[in-house]
Amino acid sequence: MQNSAPPLRYLDGATVASLCARIDPLDVVTEAFLGVRAGRSGVAPEAALRWTAPDGTAARSLILPARHEGAYGCKIINACLGNVDRGMPRAAGLIILYDRETAAPVCVMEGAHISALRTAAVSVAALRAVRPLSTVDRVAVLGCGRQARTHLELLAEHGALKSVIAHDLSLSRATAFAGELRASRPEIEVETVAGPEAAVRSAPVVLATTTTTTSYVPLAWLPEGSVFLNVSLDDAAEDVLLGAEHLFVDDWHLVSEDDTRLLGRLARSGRVTAPGTTAPGARQVDADLATLLSGAYHRPVTATDRTVINPFGMGVHDVALATRVHAAARAAETGVLLPR
Repeated sequence: MQNSAPPLRYLDGATVASLCARIDPLDVVTEAFLGVRAGRSGVAPEAALRWTAPDGTAARSLILPARHEGAYGCKIINACLGNVDRGMPRAAGLIILYDRETAAPVCVMEGAHISALRTAAVSVAALRAVRPLSTVDRVAVLGCGRQARTHLELLAEHGALKSVIAHDLSLSRATAFAGELRASRPEIEVETVAGPEAAVRSAPVVLATTTTTTSYVPLAWLPEGSVFLNVSLDDAAEDVLLGAEHLFVDDWHLVSEDDTRLLGRLARSGRVTAPGTTAPGARQVDADLATLLSGAYHRPVTATDRTVINPFGMGVHDVALATRVHAAARAAETGVLLPR
């Protein structure tokens, strides 16, 4: 029997990036959060494969299945910490979209650009919900890699970013990062500092995009009214997670089931509880981001409150953004069609 399935569309990194430039990622991730809240979108349990590379550095492969408004797919994102020293990107991956009727794959696209873009979009959308972006003129950056660049680019596009103070364990990486930012955004003043404390204390918004598994930022460093975007693993110390006036997560189940991160371990030990759940001596997560972005979080976030936004990373945002990219690719008749 002849195979009548349509060809599989492949989109390379350059094509994905050009199509993403036509889309507002903040609108896409907000729409996905609202879909999750309404039950029209969701995620399935993630799968993780971890190993040690021959050079002794940590490597892993994550598979994030999700559905969004009738679209189905998954992100496969791999990373190795040793790649940075090899002059390679730390992470790389693919996103696969499926036909709703037949479940056959219909599109495979480079995933690293979308992964970085949706991560930044979730952060900026959440930040916008607690602080007007027009007031965010200074940001401290911990970790000077791709995620930091993508976050700052989105902030510059949607806000009033005027200055950045950057810290990285690698002085050369911080210096290169500052040079690239000055070249691409000459209107932004960039300063590098040798230690993280100076960076955190000097800015109303802190962006943590490192690969550390050892917490090092205490609550005492955070100024009044600051927002800590805990995008990476464990930059925020225990007292930050327990003591900030507001604590938001993207998905409680994903966070609480992952004991590789501090917040997950605190949840496992009963020291942090789900939104709407109380326990003696435990910190309650104030809300998930779907609640926050829907406007259903009614407790005021005052100008002096310290807020922690702790996104785990939900595949629904990758699938939502990839679905928009796929639709744009079909409309433009771009990409490589691979025979079955």
